[in-house]
Amino acid sequence: MQPEKLNGATEHPRQELIDFLQSNCPEIFTEGRIDPDRLKATLGEAVNDQNERYELNWAGKADCFRHLQEPITATLRPCREESVNFDETENLFIEGENLQVLKILQKSYFGKIKMIYIDPPYNTGNDSFIYPDRFQESQEEYLQRIGDKDEEGKLTQDGMFRKNSRDNGHYHSNWLSMMYPRLFLARNLLREDGVIFVSIDDNELSSLRLILDEVFGGENFVATISWRNVTDNNPTLINKDNEFIVVFAKNKQSLPQFWRSSVSEAKDLLLAEYHKVRDELGNDLEAIEKRVREFIRDNSEALANLTRYKLVDREGIYTGSESVHNPRAGGYQFDVEHPITKKKMRSPANGYRFPEPTFRTMERQGLILYGEDEKRIVKIKKYLKDFEDTFRSVITLDGRLGSYDVKRLFSTSSNLFNNPKPIELLKMIISFVSGENDIILDFFAGSCSTAHAVFELNRLDQKQRKSISIQLREDTDENSEAFQAGYQSIAEIGKKRIRLAGQQVLAEAKGSNLDIGFKVLKLSESNFKEWKVSANSGENLQLKLAASVENVKPDTKPENLLYELILKSGLDLNVPVQAHRHDKKEFFRLDGGKLVICLEPALPESFLDHILTLSPQKFLCLDGAFAGDDQLKTNTALQMKERGIEFKVV
Repeated sequence: MQPEKLNGATEHPRQELIDFLQSNCPEIFTEGRIDPDRLKATLGEAVNDQNERYELNWAGKADCFRHLQEPITATLRPCREESVNFDETENLFIEGENLQVLKILQKSYFGKIKMIYIDPPYNTGNDSFIYPDRFQESQEEYLQRIGDKDEEGKLTQDGMFRKNSRDNGHYHSNWLSMMYPRLFLARNLLREDGVIFVSIDDNELSSLRLILDEVFGGENFVATISWRNVTDNNPTLINKDNEFIVVFAKNKQSLPQFWRSSVSEAKDLLLAEYHKVRDELGNDLEAIEKRVREFIRDNSEALANLTRYKLVDREGIYTGSESVHNPRAGGYQFDVEHPITKKKMRSPANGYRFPEPTFRTMERQGLILYGEDEKRIVKIKKYLKDFEDTFRSVITLDGRLGSYDVKRLFSTSSNLFNNPKPIELLKMIISFVSGENDIILDFFAGSCSTAHAVFELNRLDQKQRKSISIQLREDTDENSEAFQAGYQSIAEIGKKRIRLAGQQVLAEAKGSNLDIGFKVLKLSESNFKEWKVSANSGENLQLKLAASVENVKPDTKPENLLYELILKSGLDLNVPVQAHRHDKKEFFRLDGGKLVICLEPALPESFLDHILTLSPQKFLCLDGAFAGDDQLKTNTALQMKERGIEFKVV
């Protein structure tokens, strides 16, 4: 191997800046060079689209960039009555339109998410989704623009969603306008070693890849996984039996060379115990197998999906796999004789998955396991040492398992949700990519398969991953089985599923300390009054100024206001909150006392002196807390500054 040659050229004086921009703003580059027009578009400026270049473009793209720069005033309102273990859990379920929610989470979760998985609309021609999006609007303006509301003020089904028909002249553009800003904002939330997985089919695979190339940078493409799910019920020229999962990294250079799942860790653990026992007991296979079984029994949680490897022969630990079955009709047909009864063995329903010569070779190698008689289908001996736990680009898993997951959990035969992803698929992906205390985000949560998979995986490998699920209310159709079963919205199905999954996991965890709760928060208008200056009379302006002194909306619950300030302060929604009282005034210490928030009016000087003794890094209170005493406010500001405390009023 030759040593790397030293480059005699001097470094370009701007290379460090270029590298920084390419890492943090890949969308402004075209074929490796900064594109001034893309830079302008990213900053929300108008651009001249006449110059030809290699780029992804569609009707409405300029609006996406312009609106990305515009702020929103919405917040998230805690909903304790729909939550489970609200004060202890670190899992979140956020009910609301995901574009606005992603915008709200930018400050609090910037660079904190390890993995994102989404299953967005595939744009098959029958999908309905929200478009276009405008960030600068208030919640009320947004709802009024995209549809009508019913008598209770809820958005109607026809208003919230628009069917994106193939006959629409902007068929692809509408989907791109829906996806682009969400993926743009999602990238901001990922850690440097974060990864996004996006499920898709043929309809928009190429468009999705182009979006992700632009948003994440083509150099951060990881792979396109082909998921063979055997679910095509309407074959045409070609019987399609696969979908795709496109994988991109925030920064591919921050990823390990190979991903190892928790099953790999379990394999190492079990093999280490086997070799230890083998050294101790020699060739006493019966005694070794007994000790291995005892170890598996005592460590079943840590051994994840390998508890079936509990048989021992001279070659090591093995299991009997039923992988002789062909997954579909048309497998190989041949007769197999039972070695003891000499009778014809029962054959797999779809035939064998390999030809007879392969079977006979495995039989000579001692890899075929027979049952007590000919009534059992043969199995293949699988050794633990040969177990490969690598992340492959082709996955074979029956897609119908997702519906079975839901039906088993809800104890119903009804089809409550169309085409949910199997938790086995998601567990596999999450297991490879994430570890202890990592946050998994799904902002097209649907029936919350991702949250369910996180619970199940945490039970298996004893990690403490956290899930964030974002789902629009999305009313169920009155003719659907879900509506007939009493579920008025997709969000209701998702919340119920997380509750049931938590109960199931807890029952199977045998006393393990697992977080099976979730905080419910709902997209809501700000708790603060919005003051808009208009070209009215000076008298009207004075009235508005007077009203702005009491800038909190009437009947606002203190907890709602507290969570809005948590978000505006850039703290995550699981920050520890401790309530205290002094001089009959309640205040909250957050993040170990680094932030103190008081929402009480008319704070006495003695209370403010007490806050100074606590020496927080930051103190927030309402502007009305000083009851018009500007001198007290000024003195407090000076004292806080002297103590190095950041002081803000809202």
